[in-house]
Amino acid sequence: MSEQSRRSLRRETRLTQSGRNPAAQHGFVNTPVYRGSTVVFPSYDALINRRAEFHYGTDGTPTIAALENAWSELTGAAGTVLSPSGLGAVTLALLTTLKSGDHLLMTDSVYHPTRQLCGGLLAKMGITTTYYDPLIGAGIESLIRPETTAIFLESPGSQTFEVQDVPAITAVAKRHHITTVIDNTWATPLFFRAHEHGCDISLEAGTKYPGGHSDVLMGLISANEQWWPELRKTYDQMAMLPGAEDCFLVLRGLRTLHIRLKEAQNRALKVAEWLQSRPEVSKVLHPAFPECPGHEIWKRDFTGSSGLFSVVLDEKYTPGDLAGMLDGLDIFAMGYSWGGFESLIIPFDCSRYRTVTRWQPGGLTLRLQIGLEDTDDLIADLTAGFERLNAVH
Repeated sequence: MSEQSRRSLRRETRLTQSGRNPAAQHGFVNTPVYRGSTVVFPSYDALINRRAEFHYGTDGTPTIAALENAWSELTGAAGTVLSPSGLGAVTLALLTTLKSGDHLLMTDSVYHPTRQLCGGLLAKMGITTTYYDPLIGAGIESLIRPETTAIFLESPGSQTFEVQDVPAITAVAKRHHITTVIDNTWATPLFFRAHEHGCDISLEAGTKYPGGHSDVLMGLISANEQWWPELRKTYDQMAMLPGAEDCFLVLRGLRTLHIRLKEAQNRALKVAEWLQSRPEVSKVLHPAFPECPGHEIWKRDFTGSSGLFSVVLDEKYTPGDLAGMLDGLDIFAMGYSWGGFESLIIPFDCSRYRTVTRWQPGGLTLRLQIGLEDTDDLIADLTAGFERLNAVH
């Protein structure tokens, strides 16, 4: 099927078609794993004039190119590059847009390792970061300086789930010729179209839903026509490639992404609604719930919700009470990351590092990743956990 023909298809169908060419692979359905450093050339002319699609391993391989092309098609981007992790994607995107002396506006709800990057590597490079309230919207204009070069968004935040007014922020950025970069990992391009909402560069931890099985680390960075050449140049100079096997796994994950994401959405909503009814829970932080900051923006801009959300427990519980609840869980596991098939739960407290917005939820907070287990089993597991929590309090 031609690329033009694929573009007329709906996204779910295109997920099954993009990034593969059976005719070029002896009829095999999937792009194989290509490993290699040296690429040999058929002639002197081809070597000197680089008359080949691939020239050396750091330029990429057919496996890497297949994933890049598939992701560009899914996001509607001019081009995509890959990295060995989600944080690597953040780093690559920011190094593409920033230089010494520049000023970065960063959402206060950002993934904590991104904050560490700003205070570490970027600060050493002479790049200044100012954090802003994720709900600031068009008010971000008041924070712009002459040296402001980029605005970084994460919507919703992956712990506290504030939904940002992306169109308002990108409109301000365009008026001031400022680049916008968004971490779109929570929604994926299936539930939020970052480039269509004005973002110049969109990145995603392919570790999460694209991989989908907790067995791969990957970052995906897509750019619009303006920023694609610069992004590719930075990528080529850094040679920060993922492994071919990881690319194969993420390509395979894309084929079922829409099914897994819809199941995660439905199961998470059922568990979240049940949690909202529990006396142990004072608040559910889920963009699809009216009490979540930015809910109206989510309704306007998003087409769905994923399987990650947080809850605030009643103020009577203490950190010491949590061990009994969490240690005895049979199905929920405690671990970082999300987007896989298994359900996870972790406590968190972002009051230690927020600098602009005060995090005072009024109780202990837990983040839940709802996987593909039966929701009745998940609810039973949490019910037993609450019984243990109340027994020790």
